[in-house]
Amino acid sequence: MEESQDLDAGARRPALARQRQTMILGRVREEGAVRVADLVRELGVSDMTIRRDLEVLHERGLIEKVHGGATAIEGSSQFEPGFTVKSTLMQAEKIVIAASAATLVLPGTAIAISAGTTTFALARRLTDVPGLTVLTNSVPVADVLYKDGRSDQTVILSGGVRTPSDALVGPFAVEVIRSLHVDSVFMGTHGMDRRCGFTTPNILEAEANRALIEAGGRLIVLADHSKWGVIGISSVARLEGADTIVTDSELSPAARDEITSAVRRLMLVDVATGDTQTIDNAYNRPEPSKPGNLA
Repeated sequence: MEESQDLDAGARRPALARQRQTMILGRVREEGAVRVADLVRELGVSDMTIRRDLEVLHERGLIEKVHGGATAIEGSSQFEPGFTVKSTLMQAEKIVIAASAATLVLPGTAIAISAGTTTFALARRLTDVPGLTVLTNSVPVADVLYKDGRSDQTVILSGGVRTPSDALVGPFAVEVIRSLHVDSVFMGTHGMDRRCGFTTPNILEAEANRALIEAGGRLIVLADHSKWGVIGISSVARLEGADTIVTDSELSPAARDEITSAVRRLMLVDVATGDTQTIDNAYNRPEPSKPGNLA
């Protein structure tokens, strides 16, 4: 009887089903997986209703059904785990990559930091840098610099709509970013590939990242070796758009060759020792602009 009433309600108000499915899809992409029992409790509908919603999303190729729930399709170009989930991945690599990238930040300069867990690790390394001005669209990056940073640091948070990666995106964010100019941009990436360049599964986040790149004098990308060969739905920049890529020494020799043919500098950090090997490309590229102030 309860299920029949739910069916009747769904027939009268079909938008509710779409709203449920949108919410479920967002949860799967943010957390990586959902359980039927949890969705039943949170949404106040029957077990069968949730299973029908999961079946619809599965048939559309948006999720993978498993016993008792559903998981994200990790090979999908639109798969994007949330900030908390991503924070648990490649932790050792992120720590050493952030430490190496932090050596590129000079006191008294203006930089931009994109959203992401590796760039968040970088921000934690910058709390003692004097006179630093940071433009960011990342809520966690701004938060750590506000709480732990120096009094002579300036943090500018773009504002906008929040994504699963805790990035602020949309027209307002892009407008704020485009009105400012920085010396360097430190960007994380969902994936990097010789043909597709740096990519993300979030189209609005790609637009915000492109605005950050346009605001900067040089682009420094932070990405562990697992990002090579991963392709998101939206391109942010070509490999050649980066001045420097900071990654870990587990990057394959083939990937090293591809990257060094495209960028000015590749920095490979040994996870065990923290030592950094720097490979400079000898072909002519302009040096990054001298440090200055946010204009």
